[in-house]
Amino acid sequence: MDRDHLIKVYFQMGMNYKDILQSLALHGIIVSERHLHRILRGMRLERRRYDLDEAIDFIVEQLQGDGQDHGYRWMYTKCKQRGIRVRKEDVRILLSLLDPVGSHVRQRRRLRRRHYSAKGQNYVWHIDSYDKLNPYGICINRCIDGFSRKIIWLRAAFTNSDPKVIGGYFLEAVELCEGCPRITRTDLGTKNVVVRDIQRYLRRDCDDDRAAERSHITGASTANQRIESWWGLMRKEGIERWIAMLSELKDDGFFSGDFLDKALSQFCFMPIIQEVLNDIKVSGMHTA
Repeated sequence: MDRDHLIKVYFQMGMNYKDILQSLALHGIIVSERHLHRILRGMRLERRRYDLDEAIDFIVEQLQGDGQDHGYRWMYTKCKQRGIRVRKEDVRILLSLLDPVGSHVRQRRRLRRRHYSAKGQNYVWHIDSYDKLNPYGICINRCIDGFSRKIIWLRAAFTNSDPKVIGGYFLEAVELCEGCPRITRTDLGTKNVVVRDIQRYLRRDCDDDRAAERSHITGASTANQRIESWWGLMRKEGIERWIAMLSELKDDGFFSGDFLDKALSQFCFMPIIQEVLNDIKVSGMHTA
């Protein structure tokens, strides 16, 4: 990358001027802070210049699609991903003006949070399936890191009850992360037995208190606190629209639930829903 492109990338990442200068120095590029300001002005990049009109257009677009249930924090994250410079407080005000009913509903959903703790990143991975779209042939499975809340995988497929499918997700994640967690946490049932066996095998020679048989724990789905709390967030941040639309098709008599209807649902909607899940995964990584 050339100097100007590096400066633009660092600026859009939200780095302050001192950090930009230090990062440039790592590339062997030495400039003064005064010169940096001149370069930024030449590229029309200023901290105090906000794309308010662009932010309004983007938020309106989101409210007409999968973003209709977004809170202001999530909407602010998506604005940053789009490269729109806007303050978080401005996003909150815009949402309250553009979607007053939705904002009021979100404000009333106040939950008493239970305490959760994990000893560090990759100490425990929580794995669970989301069943709200199962009647339509679309099955979602997800794994998150309990400490950082990083989404390890978020996949839509034809099934979330086949142990080999979920085991395949786990193996791909282990290869990508170059290692396995100390503990995997899943629901009771046979769909997670392959994950259990792989985890115990990978941890068989470890000498800590979570080696081999103790490296996998199970429990009721509702007690899987870390991931159960996130399903509600996922539904609000993009999946609610698809649940409502498919339910409407069923209520109007266009979906009977037979094999052919499920196959059509999978063919038409699964790739789109996976794109929504990919966006949620990327946004989740930014907010983790």
